[in-house]
Amino acid sequence: MSKCIACGLCTEKCPAKVDNEYESGLVKRKAIYVKYAQAVPLKYAIDDRYCLKLLKGKCGLCEKKCPTGAINYKDKKKGRTLNVGAIVLAQGTKAFDPATNDTYGYAKNPDIVTSLEFERILSASGPYGGHLVRPSNHEEPKKIAWIQCVGSRDEHLGDKGYCSAVCCTYAVKEAMLAKEHSKEFLDTAVFYIDVRTFGKDFERYYNRAKDEHGVRFVKTKLATVDKSSDNKPLLRYVDDTGARQEEAFDIVVLSVGLTTTAQGRELAAKLGVSLDRYGFAATNSFNPVETDQPGIFVCGAFAAPKDIPSSVIDSSAAAGVAGNLLSPARKTLTRTVEIPSQTDVRGEANRIGVFLCCCGTNIAGVVDMENLLEYTKALPDVAHVEKNLFSCSQDSQDKMAKIIAEQKLNRIVVAACTPKTHEPLFQETLSNAGLNKYLFEMVNIRNQDSWVHKDVPDKATAKARDLVRMSVAKAALLQPLSEPVLTIDQNALVIGGGVAGMEAARMLATQGFKTYIVERSAHLGGQARSLSRTWRDEDIQAYLKQLISEVNNNSLIEVFTNSSLTAVDGFVGNFKTTISTDGKAQTLVHGVTIVACGASELVPDSYEYGADKRIVTGLELEKRMVTDPDSLNSVNSAVFVQCVGSRIPERPYCSKVCCTQSIKNALALKKKNPARKVFVLYRDMRPYGLREELYREARMAGVVFVRYNFDKPFEVTHSNKGVTVSFTDSILNRKMAVTSDLLVLASAITPEKENPLAQLYKVSQNADGFFAEAHVKLRPVDFATDGVFVCGLAHAPKSIDESITQAQAAAARAVTLLSRETISVPGTIAQVDTPWCSSCGVCVSICPYGAPKFDEKSGKAQIEASLCKGCGLCVASCRSGAIHLNGFDGNQILAMVEMVME
Repeated sequence: MSKCIACGLCTEKCPAKVDNEYESGLVKRKAIYVKYAQAVPLKYAIDDRYCLKLLKGKCGLCEKKCPTGAINYKDKKKGRTLNVGAIVLAQGTKAFDPATNDTYGYAKNPDIVTSLEFERILSASGPYGGHLVRPSNHEEPKKIAWIQCVGSRDEHLGDKGYCSAVCCTYAVKEAMLAKEHSKEFLDTAVFYIDVRTFGKDFERYYNRAKDEHGVRFVKTKLATVDKSSDNKPLLRYVDDTGARQEEAFDIVVLSVGLTTTAQGRELAAKLGVSLDRYGFAATNSFNPVETDQPGIFVCGAFAAPKDIPSSVIDSSAAAGVAGNLLSPARKTLTRTVEIPSQTDVRGEANRIGVFLCCCGTNIAGVVDMENLLEYTKALPDVAHVEKNLFSCSQDSQDKMAKIIAEQKLNRIVVAACTPKTHEPLFQETLSNAGLNKYLFEMVNIRNQDSWVHKDVPDKATAKARDLVRMSVAKAALLQPLSEPVLTIDQNALVIGGGVAGMEAARMLATQGFKTYIVERSAHLGGQARSLSRTWRDEDIQAYLKQLISEVNNNSLIEVFTNSSLTAVDGFVGNFKTTISTDGKAQTLVHGVTIVACGASELVPDSYEYGADKRIVTGLELEKRMVTDPDSLNSVNSAVFVQCVGSRIPERPYCSKVCCTQSIKNALALKKKNPARKVFVLYRDMRPYGLREELYREARMAGVVFVRYNFDKPFEVTHSNKGVTVSFTDSILNRKMAVTSDLLVLASAITPEKENPLAQLYKVSQNADGFFAEAHVKLRPVDFATDGVFVCGLAHAPKSIDESITQAQAAAARAVTLLSRETISVPGTIAQVDTPWCSSCGVCVSICPYGAPKFDEKSGKAQIEASLCKGCGLCVASCRSGAIHLNGFDGNQILAMVEMVME
């Protein structure tokens, strides 16, 4: 596989055709095909179900035609027996094939494409080199439509009655990207049933699409897609006023849902793992990554439709729960990678190697790589220049290490994509070649050049030359750096004693680590103390009682209630947190911290809340169902109002759980008394994923769902007859009123803005007050501050099963540190030239991470290496020039500036 150069000869020669199979966003037409992914090496893959060689022992044309010998059927046929203690199922899903039930003419019109095919159209490595054109005639489109819920929320398809959870947000993203790709004005329209942008910051993204990019959102259930007189897709639909409309578009994008695979179902059957009626792995809310087979776990979209951040969180959680089983065997089978000793390059003349990456066509489709290659060869101190299709592929990495040794290169420049994701990979290659990893400079000629200057290739090429010249100048001045090594205190601190905090603590303790829980209230349990049942009708109070008992009786968990944090000192591996318990202070020493401080329900200041006891919040209704369910027997009618305090300018986010909670409670009221009248007034119903089943059940049971116009007056009055809600129906476009015995306000989830924990641990909060993760996809439970993690409602609104999953993920990430005795921190940190320090204190006050401190003896500033992030603020602010940033020193930066001015 590592020899594959993605030449495509295997696919071209393969006689076994495959129709309408999807994988990794490509339509597979042959039994052997090339898998494309942005910034990932191209690789071939063989489909066992269709390959004639594997099925019948005949053919083998691809193996014969492969110029590099990458294809080897002997390896394909070999079987292996693995002795393992746990299994994690992560088979994922595939995109729904709209040709199987061709409602919209997908198979008949080349300008009707799936969302994944549209992603390929937009991609620089796609069939049109990143140019947005109609597939039929390669002309630039003027109008594009997205049709939502294709293969989702449709019981007529048999097993597609669920919401695929990701389609609304990716349609918003594609519409915005399409506008950015278009040279002229592009009319984009999304035809939807409900806009379900329920994830963290997704609602802001949706608002940006509407307000800043001019994307149209049309609420309708599309009737048909025909052909116009000029052969364009013609959409016929009924708009929200009830009027019939027809509109022609140049491209129609079908937002296809996620569906399980035959291979996934087959493997589950072999392992005895139960599946739900849709083919997803059956789990429960309190053990969200565990199957019904002991030792077999599940993560990602094979458990339910979900996006990338949720899948990454799932994967950490599954690894963590598997670790609960395997922790007694930790390090018994560990193999240590042997790193070659570093070559001492001090005093050597510079021999710089420059590796230019084409990134498929992401860079080479815009930048003249041959021109750049020849130009780079003439730069000072450059001893070797090479061009690669994908520099990050394993074969390129192996080749790079070999060239470094053969050419005796002592500094390396890679011109490719972003160092944010790929710098560690190339640094590892340097280490494997015997070079100090910091003798490396990476220049981004993709994100900062080819992607943003795709329409002016000559200027993009000139800019690439400038960027490479600057990086070579800096590389000539690079020096080897060392990485400080820190010892790890193998205790953990969990802040918050709700479900997320207790689940994280339980996992840490199960794996043998002493854990402190600090809870500011008098009791463990958090918001779950007020919750009755999950959307799957599981008993939350029984689960909570068992969890609290396990935590309190675990000898490795120490609980501090009625406690608050007053001070934090230290760094990853060696935190010192001072807490106050009933006025008594004590210091806890720990290696990692998990923030699980939760969030609260908004206390409404409208809808007459507080003026009548018949007006309650959703959480208050839940609490009554737990503590006094009989008090609801006299309620003959109830109205639920959605988005109270959410999706408004002050809180422009979706609280995610409210729709499902209201549906669940409305259904519970209806089931207890079928004659009871129950209404839900909503803007968009967002029971995402498998929760769509609950929504359907509620409608079938007689719960009435009415979409109200949020932009028109909404009034609540109360009298002896009941509570009256007056609103404008969005479909009828007329004023309506409903009087009921109970008004339930689905109130927003609100975090503590300016949370003191943010300052104590030097972590960030987003604009809404929720804690901000280090990277939404790559590090969704980590903070930028090393050794600090986040989970539960402190991170974003989420359901109890998602809080448990994220807690297990945070604990698993914490274990990656606690299971070591030492860790090293990056060498690119600030350093103080003590004689020049004037003790002015500017560096101490300006650092967001608290890395600079005054030495008690000398009174001079010093840098705590473990806290320094190499941001350079202290360097820029130092009046006496006493601080230097290793790897980004003043002479290196100035050398780059001089090269820019040439």
